[in-house]
Amino acid sequence: MRTRPKLTGVGVGPGDPELVTVKGVNALRAADVVVVPVMDTGERGRAEATVLHYVAPERVVRVVFALNERQDHARREAAWDAAGARVAELLRERGTVAFATIGDPNVYSTFTYLAQTVSDLVPEAAVETVPGVTAMQDLAARSGAVLTEGTEPLTLVPVTAGPAVLRDALEGPGTVVAYKFGRIAGEVARALESTGRLEGAVWGSALGLPGESIRPAARLGDAPLPYLSTLIAPARRTARGGKL
Repeated sequence: MRTRPKLTGVGVGPGDPELVTVKGVNALRAADVVVVPVMDTGERGRAEATVLHYVAPERVVRVVFALNERQDHARREAAWDAAGARVAELLRERGTVAFATIGDPNVYSTFTYLAQTVSDLVPEAAVETVPGVTAMQDLAARSGAVLTEGTEPLTLVPVTAGPAVLRDALEGPGTVVAYKFGRIAGEVARALESTGRLEGAVWGSALGLPGESIRPAARLGDAPLPYLSTLIAPARRTARGGKL
């Protein structure tokens, strides 16, 4: 009797192969095939590069996900549909498929869109996720920035939603983490300055990779940065344990 097909979204961290969890590595190796998302331009992405540290190339299937498409909604939807159809085909043929995604599969991940499509095409398939280390955790560790203390809230903002969303978060309490803001780095720097949140704020990109860059946010400037940039603006703190 054939077992129920299973799709597992595996978080492989922000780029450093050493940050893939033991459970993540086991899930990748246990799957019949490992799918990695690639842009339609074809270059190797972070997820694929990380997976190849643990899985033989012949077990990896590259699926185009048009990750660089920001404007053409119809084209993006078509790419998601095609990727879902390909993964559904692999599930029917192989049985178990792992989909590798940078960071965590439940945090701004392409796996979310894929899982929805595959569940419609292969309703009998089980869908699971394996958590991964996020970019904000890695940046906090590499820069020494403390994400939260005591009763402080933590706000995660994708700046693709607009600079106003980031500004609103910066005017509130607690630590603010911003993702996907490289193309409007100048606006982000100005939002930090106008809300009094420059001090202690830190920016990072290509974490754990040869091109890694970590610097104080006060040095951002107006030049565009890599799309997958991460910013941490820590909460305002005046004393040890002051918000317990």
